[in-house]
Amino acid sequence: MSRPPLPPFDETSAREKVRLAEDGWNSRDPAKVALAYTEDTRWRNRAEFPRGREEARKFLERKWAKELDYRLIKELWAYSGNRIAVRYAYEYHDDSGNWFRAYGNENWEFAEDGLMQNRHASINERPITEAERLFRWPLGRRPDDHPGLSQLGL
Repeated sequence: MSRPPLPPFDETSAREKVRLAEDGWNSRDPAKVALAYTEDTRWRNRAEFPRGREEARKFLERKWAKELDYRLIKELWAYSGNRIAVRYAYEYHDDSGNWFRAYGNENWEFAEDGLMQNRHASINERPITEAERLFRWPLGRRPDDHPGLSQLGL
């Protein structure tokens, strides 16, 4: 199985890879998203360290069960060879209706087949009011004409 675009990345292919990752995560489909990772993928996500595609899938199931109405924007930060760095923000609410915006950076390393073998995420979040929300598109893929992080001043 191959997951284009494949490394080594240039600016165009790195931007495409970032958008495809954003689109996948905005689907909130753990089984589908997990297929973008190698069978032996290694993650660092806050205090969790999933190992392998199945653990990553289970992590995503837990995440999206508690982070409701999740919407994400990713932006390319840097790329080289088989590595990409991104910054991102996402918004969600909990089951009590409290809204949050999370900010983070990820470092990705890809196998030759384009599957992600390493994902290191650093994330901070803060409560926001419903009025402070910036990500208001219908659930799913962010529309092409919706501003990105830089355009939103994030």
